Amino acid sequence: MKKLPVGRPKAGKEDTAEDGFAEIVALIQAARQRAFQAVNTELIDLYWRIGEHISRKIAAAEWGDGVVDRLAAHIARTQPGLRGFTRPNLFRMRQFYEAYSSDAIVSALPRQLPWTHNLIILSQSKRAEEREFYLRMAVQERWSKRELERQFKNALFERVVLSPAKVSPAVRQSHPQAGGVFKDAYVVEFLGLPEGHSESDLHRGLLAKLKAFLIELGRDFCFVGSEFPVQVGGRDFALDLLFFHRGLNCLVAIELKVGRFEPEYLGKLSFYVEALDRDVRKRHENPAIGVLLCASKEDEVVEYALSRTASPALIAEYQTQLPDKALLQAKLHEFYLQDQAGEDEA
Repeated sequence: MKKLPVGRPKAGKEDTAEDGFAEIVALIQAARQRAFQAVNTELIDLYWRIGEHISRKIAAAEWGDGVVDRLAAHIARTQPGLRGFTRPNLFRMRQFYEAYSSDAIVSALPRQLPWTHNLIILSQSKRAEEREFYLRMAVQERWSKRELERQFKNALFERVVLSPAKVSPAVRQSHPQAGGVFKDAYVVEFLGLPEGHSESDLHRGLLAKLKAFLIELGRDFCFVGSEFPVQVGGRDFALDLLFFHRGLNCLVAIELKVGRFEPEYLGKLSFYVEALDRDVRKRHENPAIGVLLCASKEDEVVEYALSRTASPALIAEYQTQLPDKALLQAKLHEFYLQDQAGEDEA
């Protein structure tokens, strides 16, 4: 009796053919994404043109608000099954056009976002600067609807304006654009940490919710490792978290502290950054940046500590709960009033 061959059978024609299936699937997915984007752009452009038409008719006193009611009824009657052209939506199209028509550069941004994203930004932004900020961030970070709503809840715009990232002079020199990459505070409410949490609790939580943490950090951050080994002088050390930022083209070391920032923490962080530059950084990469993520910090202490350090470092805090948005909005309003008063005096 002839023995059957033992081991893995040789690849046949079907196996060889399947090796190329993934490429075909990738082509299909890419084409579908382009088609979806094209349809979305055309739809947003349609809403823009309708909003423009309504706006100009009303501005010229050719139409009153009541005409929009009749228009909605006419569309419903003559285009049965066509949804989205109710009276409220038609007025939103008018608002959409009027919000961006005066700025040709900004008006190109809404066409890159779904209509739902545009409605969220229109309804929740109180200033033109805020609208532009969220438009740019949503396009850049490719936020989902849920993530966009979360960023409004955690008052990202107010926090960026009132508390820009605090970086050392070395960061400004080696990475001039870093101020727009890092934040003064990172909101990690998704971790559900108890009030008396430990450093290991924070560390484990960030790893368990790494996808959410990467979204909070920013789209260009890539995870490299946890407790990343660093060996210096025959001694072994472990860096809490190591990331790579594609835009800055550099390694980003993050050290975690569950207490208040203390100036001596910078020494250890500087040590890690130096070790990364000497032993880990590749030739084509820029110098590494160190981030000290603390539970709290005093701005004056941070300023003193960073002013003389030669290390490319920054101090940020993590917040386990969503900030008080009403309070931040009140502070932002006061900030704008003071800024306006300064311009008037000048």
